[in-house]
Amino acid sequence: MIGRLRGVLVDRGTESIVLDVGGVGYQVAVTPRTLVGLPGIGEEVVLHTHLHVREDQLALFGFDTVADKALFSMLLGVSGIGPKVGLAILATMTPEQLQIAVVSDDVTALTAVPGIGKRSAEKLMVELRPKMEVDFEAGTASGPLSEVREALVGLGYGPDEIRGTLADMPQDLTVADMLKRSLQQLGRATS
Repeated sequence: MIGRLRGVLVDRGTESIVLDVGGVGYQVAVTPRTLVGLPGIGEEVVLHTHLHVREDQLALFGFDTVADKALFSMLLGVSGIGPKVGLAILATMTPEQLQIAVVSDDVTALTAVPGIGKRSAEKLMVELRPKMEVDFEAGTASGPLSEVREALVGLGYGPDEIRGTLADMPQDLTVADMLKRSLQQLGRATS
């Protein structure tokens, strides 16, 4: 299997790139988030890859982090989710947003992904919840939402309250603003 590629970026499209590795050009499908983070043409790139094998096609999918690659593989383990939909999920949501949507039963957030209907969203939640709930409760996700989650746990709020508050939290806020908004929502819920 091809698990990682290091090579020179020779072409970039809207959904894929071509990496020259030892004189061989590998076409690799990537998310817009990965594409934006890549350097210019002629520069070295390292991607963690997933090789998807079908009887009529071999396709490479590239990710800038091992965590994104692992999440993509986890998504492919859900019946009915193929590589195109898996990539669309990662293009639409951050791993942390996906985790919160799955753990908090947010069908609306999942159906915002092209190719995901209500039935697919429900299947995703059922099959991924056991895997993601453990990480969510343990707070292993990184980033601003993780910091807010830790602060709310420290203030004595339970996982269900925290899940409900963070499920629809805008991602462009600072940690302080997220915490303030969470406390306001939790205050309204208890009064």
